[in-house]
Amino acid sequence: MKSLKKTRRIQIIVLAFVALALSTGLIGYALKDGINYYRSPTEVIAEPPRADEVFRMGGLVSDGSIVRGQGETVSFSVTDGAETVPVRYTGVLPDLFAENQGMIGTGTYIDGVFEASEILAKHDEEYMPKEVVDSLKESGVYVEPTD
Repeated sequence: MKSLKKTRRIQIIVLAFVALALSTGLIGYALKDGINYYRSPTEVIAEPPRADEVFRMGGLVSDGSIVRGQGETVSFSVTDGAETVPVRYTGVLPDLFAENQGMIGTGTYIDGVFEASEILAKHDEEYMPKEVVDSLKESGVYVEPTD
């Protein structure tokens, strides 16, 4: 009788571990497409991602780089002070999008151009996304805002 209880207990524990591993794997698989890693322009140039990889890139919009194309297509460059990456975006840009302002874009890197599907601009003069601040500090370009 004792060995039957012990065997049953071991079976339940093993079954619980299998169920936990299976559910962790399914959750990871489901979230795979929803996770977008952040890269600075320096990281994109140093190690270009695959053409099908969706990621986020941010920095400052380069001065004099905004070129409006046909329709809603806009081309511009993003820099972190060390490297500059050309960006192409089709859509309506945020109202606060401007040269020398922080931005983060989501998209893919194809043939040396970041093809953005979404552009986010900072929402006031004080705010800049943490990832952008960190990459600008690494390159020595970041200047603390004055009060």
